[in-house]
Amino acid sequence: MEIDHVVKRFEDYVAVADADFSIGAGEFFSMLGPSGCGKTTTLRMIAGFEQPTEGAIRLEGVDVSRVPPHKRNVNTVFQHYALFPHMTVWDNVAYGPRSQKKDKATVKKSVDEMLEVVRLTDFAQRKPAQLSGGQQQRVALARALVNYPSALLLDEPLGALDLKLRHVMQFELKRIQREVGITFVYVTHDQEEALTMSDRIAVMNQGNVEQIGTPTDIYDRPATVFVAGFIGQANLWHGRQTGRVNRDFVEVEVLGAKLKARPGDTTIEPGGQATLMVRPERVRVSMDQPTGDVATVGAKVVDLTFQGPVLRLSMAAPDGSPILAHVGPEQNLPMLRPGDDVFVAWAPEASLVLPAADIPTTEDLEDMLDDS
Repeated sequence: MEIDHVVKRFEDYVAVADADFSIGAGEFFSMLGPSGCGKTTTLRMIAGFEQPTEGAIRLEGVDVSRVPPHKRNVNTVFQHYALFPHMTVWDNVAYGPRSQKKDKATVKKSVDEMLEVVRLTDFAQRKPAQLSGGQQQRVALARALVNYPSALLLDEPLGALDLKLRHVMQFELKRIQREVGITFVYVTHDQEEALTMSDRIAVMNQGNVEQIGTPTDIYDRPATVFVAGFIGQANLWHGRQTGRVNRDFVEVEVLGAKLKARPGDTTIEPGGQATLMVRPERVRVSMDQPTGDVATVGAKVVDLTFQGPVLRLSMAAPDGSPILAHVGPEQNLPMLRPGDDVFVAWAPEASLVLPAADIPTTEDLEDMLDDS
């Protein structure tokens, strides 16, 4: 599947700006971003519900930009499953093959095989109202997959499920995708869903694709401040890149200190504005000043929150910048209280220097997700 320099405008509003990427056969590909970023519009163009203003969409090498939805070999699963309430599970799944006028033996074989894949064989004669939300979701998947489309498009399909069931269904979706081997294109604003299931992720913001990569790439080497802040939690500090330490590291002036850091993919000239990123789980907290090849600053404890496996420790640097650490039991810290002086440290390779940009606040990110 190719999205070839696709632009979508609604009058003066640009919903998608020059999306240009390809999705491999059998890939689990997610489009992730806040409300209004263009992910659902892109999915609707792939499905045929919207037409690109510019560019082309190709499925298996064929330009389908002007082909209506029912003539594209793709199926869509929405958040609301639209199962036929008067039909049994078996008949719901059989609807597709029957509408293609397949013979009874072929229909029975296809439906039985797909119900086996989604583990609903024992529920074949039940009506949708007799199923749980997760089971209804799997019926919708089976119905969409039974004709083996080139790709399955999923628009926030887990949004109506409760938290525990969503976690279970994340693994179920990935298992089903692996078993059937069909390309899944998945739209979500939930970073955990995208990180858990995807082979690759496209992170979108305000109509632009900010970065495409594996979950590990996106998390460990975000291309922009937006991606760093949207995916997981991150310390993001404004600073200035002062020069290079050696071939592998640069020096940044941040948090009132000069620290060794790992450069990102964007070249920043000496003296140029920059943003330093460090994930909270990479921050080490101690009462004594650390030694060795680590970046270290003093800090004052502001707040502590117990979160089960980790202690969420909020601190302030000498220049007032916030520092967040997720402290596990292996750090063996004494009982800390707000106002205590500590040292924070991280390995230089645990940091990343990004181009300077406005750092989204917690409130900004919460608003984005609330709107989604």
